[in-house]
This record gives sequence, structure tokens and C-alpha cells, in this order.
Amino acid sequence: MKIAFVGKGGSGKTTLSSLFIRHLAANEASVIAVDADINQHLGTALGLDEEQAAALPAMGAQLPLIKDYLRGSNPRIASSETMIKTTPPGEGSRLLRPHEDNPVFDACARTVRLDDGEIRLMATGPFTESDLGVACYHSKVGAVELCLNHLVDGPEEYVVVDMTAGSDSFASGMFTRFDMTFLVAEPTRKGVSVYRQYKEYARDFGVALKVVGNKVQGQDDLNFLRAEVGDDLLVGIGQSDWVRTMEKGRPAAFELLEADNRMALQALQNTAEDSYEQRDWERYTRQMVHFHLKNAASWGNEKTGADLAAQVDPSFVLAEHSAKASAAQPA
Repeated sequence: MKIAFVGKGGSGKTTLSSLFIRHLAANEASVIAVDADINQHLGTALGLDEEQAAALPAMGAQLPLIKDYLRGSNPRIASSETMIKTTPPGEGSRLLRPHEDNPVFDACARTVRLDDGEIRLMATGPFTESDLGVACYHSKVGAVELCLNHLVDGPEEYVVVDMTAGSDSFASGMFTRFDMTFLVAEPTRKGVSVYRQYKEYARDFGVALKVVGNKVQGQDDLNFLRAEVGDDLLVGIGQSDWVRTMEKGRPAAFELLEADNRMALQALQNTAEDSYEQRDWERYTRQMVHFHLKNAASWGNEKTGADLAAQVDPSFVLAEHSAKASAAQPA
């Protein structure tokens, strides 16, 4: 299952995504965590120190390797240089499975050991001083989108992505890549403003969206959120002494997280599992192609000097069975 955490800056989405990742690991799920936020904090939220977090390989820096591997023997892609962030897979492409070892994960993923298990962590990479004034952060996130386009995950496998803050997620088609999107909102007018934007933008794409209230102090806060977002409100997360100690760099054992908050995390997992039953691989592939054609026409063809619409394989549908054919290719 592919799960996104979104919300305005300061809403606590990175904290909640890290708690959800810990919860999944404690339940022995297979987890890949991806930090796709411009502010790279997921690693430290998962217990890495600043030096360890800074040493995570940047996916954006590995884009040539990622493209070359995923291209495989796809005859519709003339070269890896003509691949862009939305390039869809086709016959001959290599696909990624969360549990496997492959050159992409070798280069971009690192194992993080948590209290009750371990996960793989990937990061798009920070916005560096050399990028200032000359680069767009969305070009870095493109490595994440390309990998998601080629990722085939099953019901017991989780890919949890901490997305960039606010409505910046809509600068590409990546917002359609998920089985469930959890929007983290504080019980304030500003807190629900991003929800309204997200709901409006995602309306025509069948995006499964649930709101997780954060920093909820009582029934009045829940009533406010319910009045603003209606049935999209899934659960509220209260103040947490455990989180306070974690943010100070001295986390207690995860099993000591408050019972109410543990129950809320289980509600998120249950909702994610239910969403997988609604997965429509044909729609998923169709949306992938839709955004690729838009990007090709608006900038991709000019940038690469190629007709990127020709990369679309009209007979290919991304699905679990297509991963078996991909696995037969030599790495």
C-alpha cells in the first residue's frame, strides 16, 4: 500500500508519519519510508542523529542510475536521458518491489532499526546552497515520482511518503500515486485551509483522503474539525508526552506511547488496509499516462528533444503480475 502524509507546514505531518511508520514496524509490516519534503526531518523523527540523517543518500543525485535501471529493455524509451519524472513503465521496463534488493534500493535506501523492527528509509535530498536561485525543488522530488510509477506493492507492503508541505504536491501527478492520503490538520481555521485546497484539487482524480486531527485537546477541537471536514475526519491525535521526549532526542520505548494514540495509529492502519481493496490498477496506469502526456506537451518534449508521448505503451497495465515479468530480467 502506498500512503501519503500531507498538511501545512507545522501541522505535525512528519511527526505523525514517523509514528505511523513505527507502528507498522511494531506490527511486523514491510515498510519503505520516503522523505519527500523540502525540509528533511523524517530521518531524525525516526531516531537518526543529525549526522546520520545528513548522510542519507539523495535520490535526486541518483537519478541517472534510477532511470537507467527502470528503463530496462523497454523499446519505447530510446535512452535513459529521455526519461522524465512521469515516464510510465511499459513492456520491458524494470519494476520495483518493496521487499526486494535491487540497484535502486542499494543506492538510495538505508536500513533504520527501530524499537520493534526495521524499515528502509529513502530521501529525495535537501535543497542545497548550489540550488538556490537556479533549481526547482520539484525536480528533486521527480526521482520519488519516477520510482512510484514503477513500484508494484502488495497488501502486506507499505510505502509511506512524507510529502512536501501545503499544496505543492499538486505541482506534479504524484498526488495520485497513493492508495490513501492522510491529511494532518490542526483544529484551527489555518489548519483546515490546506484540506479545502487538497479536496478541491483532488476531486476529479478519485484520491482517497482522510483527515487526521493533530494537537487535539478535547471534544471541542474534534467538533470543530468535524464541522469543517465532515466524514473525512478519521481520528484525532492528542497531546503526547512521548512525542515531546522524542523531539528532544530522548525517546522512550515506542510501546510506552499513550494508549489513545496507539489506538489512533491502528485506525490509520485499518483504513489503509481497507483502501487497498479499492485499488484499480487500470485507473492507476491511466492517470500515470495522463500526467505524462501533460508534462511531455508542456515542457518534456522541448527539454529532451524527443516525442515523449511515444513512450506510452497502450497495452501495458501496471499490476502485481507485471512485476513477475520484470523480475525475469537480469539486473
